[in-house]
Amino acid sequence: MSDPIVGIDLGTTNSEVAAFADGKVQVLDIGKSKLLPSVVGLSPSGELLVGEAARNQLVLYPERTIRSIKRKMGSSETVSLGDRHFSPQEISALILRELATWAGRSLQQPVEKAVITVPAYFSDAQRQATREAAQLAGLDAVRILNEPTAASLAYGEGSRHNAMVYDLGGGTFDVSIVALEGDVTEVLSSHGNNQLGGDDFNDLLAEHLLSTFQRNHGIDLRREHPVARARIWWAAEQAKRRLSFEPETTVREEALVTVDGKPLHLELEITRERYESMIRPLLEQTLESVSKALAAAGKSPSDLNAILLVGGSTRTPL
Repeated sequence: MSDPIVGIDLGTTNSEVAAFADGKVQVLDIGKSKLLPSVVGLSPSGELLVGEAARNQLVLYPERTIRSIKRKMGSSETVSLGDRHFSPQEISALILRELATWAGRSLQQPVEKAVITVPAYFSDAQRQATREAAQLAGLDAVRILNEPTAASLAYGEGSRHNAMVYDLGGGTFDVSIVALEGDVTEVLSSHGNNQLGGDDFNDLLAEHLLSTFQRNHGIDLRREHPVARARIWWAAEQAKRRLSFEPETTVREEALVTVDGKPLHLELEITRERYESMIRPLLEQTLESVSKALAAAGKSPSDLNAILLVGGSTRTPL
């Protein structure tokens, strides 16, 4: 294969890279994982970490680790890793470079071109920032493709129908109404929210845990306790995932802080019903976007032949 062009899903929470090889599309991996956590960190020794290694240090060194950078793309905001400052494009470039390295090893040749997906509701500034990140990573972004379009191409080839692509990821939400005919996809309408996703579900659950700890111990971990706060956030994410498969779960975090030589713990049972009541207002916002996308496309629900659920947050039973 000469001059390969890979496809990259640059996600808020996780990223992936795929290529057409040996006659089929393959999601490429190094080792046992096909998912690269979209996390970048700076180790205490000054080494830049990307992916699993960065995520593993988040709880210990939250001030030296960045997650969910996709939400800042297109802004002039900078982020800090220790005493070093980076633009969102520079952080995203590190993730893209790691994916390109994965692909190069898997395909056994250098990778210099990529199609990169972005939310349909990304602004021009956010799309340009994605191109700049690719350039910083040494990649030619031959096309910036809307994520719902990519999903419809992946799942709808060879069919002829109207479909809704409901894409709820870690940090963004998109809904698109598409007309599929063979390998041609026409996007009839799109709507969404670039600041709504699984991270917000985590935040609501983490806030519940923080409030419970404060009520039980009289200590607000939101102030001057970054490590404890990071532990709570990750505990919330793990609880959220378990509640997709279990009716209830228990969060246990020992020795979050020590006061007068006494370690203080958090133990709380959370039911799926309680969790769903927290996130319902956010899900109702997505349904407002669904209604607007249908109206803009001139379609009713009965006109749809399929609904494609895309993004890890759509595993939430509600």
